[in-house]
Amino acid sequence: MPQISFFFGIAIYMYYKQKEHNPPHVHAYYSGYNATIVIETGEILEGAFPAVQLRLVREWIALHRVELAQMWKTQQFAKLPPLV
Repeated sequence: MPQISFFFGIAIYMYYKQKEHNPPHVHAYYSGYNATIVIETGEILEGAFPAVQLRLVREWIALHRVELAQMWKTQQFAKLPPLV
């Protein structure tokens, strides 16, 4: 599972599609928490995340939504810039 970004102690990963399911999503990890978050809506599919860090992840997803959708579609993963 490629790590596609890391910021403020939060790691963002995307699995290879053949091992995953729709809707397109990322996996976020932070200090023992993990959540599966939908790219399109920012909704948590599974898991739990602290409120402040979830807000940061949602902001990051919003900034990179186009790139994330493209990575999901093509399975060509790239490092994306962190939230600044």
